[in-house]
Amino acid sequence: MRCLAAISLYLALSLGLAAPAMAQGGASVETEQGPAALIADRVRVEGAARLVAEGSVEVIYGSARMRASRISFDRATGKLVIEGPITLVEGDSVLILADAAELDADLRNGILSSARLVLDQKLQLAAAQVRRVEGRYTELSKTVASSCQVCADNPVPLWSIRARRVVHDQEARQLYFDDATFRVLDLPVLWLPRLRLPDPTLKRATGFLIPDLRSTSLLGTGLKVPYFIALGDSRDLTFTPYVSAQTRTLEMRYRQAFRRGRIEFEGALSRDTLLPDLTRGYLFGQGRFDLPRDFRLSFAVELTTETDYLLDYGYSDADRLTSFLRADRIRRNERIVGRLINFRTLRDSEIPIEDTLPYFLGSATWEKRFPGLAGGEGSFALTLQGHQRTSDVDIDGRDVVRLGFQAGWRRSEIFGPGIEAEFEGRLTADAYSVSQDSTYPGRFSLVTPALGLTLRWPLARTTAGGATSVLEPLAQVAWSKSYGTLPPNEDSALVEFDEGNLLSLNRYPGHDGQETGLRAAVGLKWSHFAPQGWSMGATVGRVFRSQADSGFTASSGLDGSSSDWLLGFRLGIGSRLGLSSRTLLDDSLSVTKSETRLTYSDTKLNLGASYIWLIADPDIGLDSQTNEVTLDGSYKLGRNWTGQFGIRYDAEVDRAASASLGLAYSNECVTLDLSLSRRFTSSTSVEPTTDVGLKVALNGFGNDGRIDRGSCAR
Repeated sequence: MRCLAAISLYLALSLGLAAPAMAQGGASVETEQGPAALIADRVRVEGAARLVAEGSVEVIYGSARMRASRISFDRATGKLVIEGPITLVEGDSVLILADAAELDADLRNGILSSARLVLDQKLQLAAAQVRRVEGRYTELSKTVASSCQVCADNPVPLWSIRARRVVHDQEARQLYFDDATFRVLDLPVLWLPRLRLPDPTLKRATGFLIPDLRSTSLLGTGLKVPYFIALGDSRDLTFTPYVSAQTRTLEMRYRQAFRRGRIEFEGALSRDTLLPDLTRGYLFGQGRFDLPRDFRLSFAVELTTETDYLLDYGYSDADRLTSFLRADRIRRNERIVGRLINFRTLRDSEIPIEDTLPYFLGSATWEKRFPGLAGGEGSFALTLQGHQRTSDVDIDGRDVVRLGFQAGWRRSEIFGPGIEAEFEGRLTADAYSVSQDSTYPGRFSLVTPALGLTLRWPLARTTAGGATSVLEPLAQVAWSKSYGTLPPNEDSALVEFDEGNLLSLNRYPGHDGQETGLRAAVGLKWSHFAPQGWSMGATVGRVFRSQADSGFTASSGLDGSSSDWLLGFRLGIGSRLGLSSRTLLDDSLSVTKSETRLTYSDTKLNLGASYIWLIADPDIGLDSQTNEVTLDGSYKLGRNWTGQFGIRYDAEVDRAASASLGLAYSNECVTLDLSLSRRFTSSTSVEPTTDVGLKVALNGFGNDGRIDRGSCAR
């Protein structure tokens, strides 16, 4: 106990603090920086001013923890002489290993020899000598830095930086290199007199980002070098010069986070040999804000100087640009939405008639539900919608404004042997104002009442093994009739017949189309759930009408007095395999529309495959049938290698529309991404192009996310 008292006394005197607390095997004192403690196997006092601790020595001071084989403390000089192996840990991100050291008692100043500095378990710096200054700066001399795993059978790292001196600013989380040489497999590649890099714990720092080497058949081989500017904790700006033999481009991105929202803009300006007399560019932006009273505000901006710029530079493959401003509030029984939308087409087939397409649309909707109304659920909705065309020509420049009201009520009951009956009533009233179209009166209205009765009879069976099957016959009878003038169909031209609207009072997706007449729908649903984790389901259904609805086109599957047969199928095996398919068959059992999607995922393979078939339908602009296959996925070739692939094949013209290949390598010290893509389609303004990209990133600098650190074990 005398030794323990001496240790505590020396610690207390050296740190100038209160009396120590003693415990078996060590001692501690309370300091301004937190508790300080010394633990050792053996402790002795030499003379009046020297204390020696040996065997599994551990010193704890604030957030710093040091382990060594022997420590001697001289009260007169206030120095700790430490013999290794030494391990000094500061917080969760700094680790120093050394053979010997001489430090102040508070571990903030001193010199360590044959030391290594490990930052955030990612970046390692080995130095002949390490000097600690004020607990903030760590100065390393004759240093080798690398984040690569170094093993006895592979002592040369893939890359390293050798420097005469390196200073780590722990507070600013920056690394400063003097007289640095970048090496690959220990071969010198680049000499840099000065170099500043963020340490692995820093998420945001002004400086250069990962370069991108890109080669395309249109723009040649070029280099992108992003430069990131941190404008504070909530804002940043990135400039990316892109230079090749055919283009001089400056890309930009601005991001800002607010207390209740965020915005992001990106764009580019180019001068190239494709259109040498024109400055080309684009601007995309988006944002979202939380407003008082649970409202949200969101917006998007999509602009470009001409139709083919986005495809030429690989910024986007969109064929229509949409800019909007939206405010909404969604509550349990209420929905309020207001939108202003601007459209611009990039399609070659639509550019000649662009002034006849709606370029501006505004809408406002208020919907309300009333649960428990007359034993069921009531609802009403108010809508205001309008759109405008740039053309002043009669009919081609038609502009429309609609004010709509809808009220509904539904109630369901269970009777007999478990049959569910649901009654639904709805009244829709719309007032229209149409200008620049002489085929319609300037102002008119349309009122449509609708009634429907739906019957469901779910039959369930559970096997002895725990599997459950549900067979559910479905039937619906519905009637509706429109009174007034039928409006131009602006928002209901594209109709999809699927499981979601098999039992529906109105299968038109918008307000301008109203399904009328007496009709019936029948169907059968089957589902099976196995205890092993897989499930299967199928749906078959059809709609019958007393008279055909001329608003439905051939590709919708709903034209004629009876619809096509709807066949739906799904299969799921846990989270590994998913299959969904939907097919429409006419009376001759010929396929009019089919879509199938297969997904598979395991530890190595991620695969997605799609098939689409659609008959020609000139009424919606499809002059030829669609027959297309899409395949995409990735495969883990090894611990660090991943291959990616994708292809879209147009079977109608018997050629690929686009294809891509990618190869990525990633370990604890480097990430390499090689990509190759080819677009085969062409038009009057867009040519087929091939794009090759290469990115190489050195891991370990900045917060680059999770790193798969390898092991030296065979």
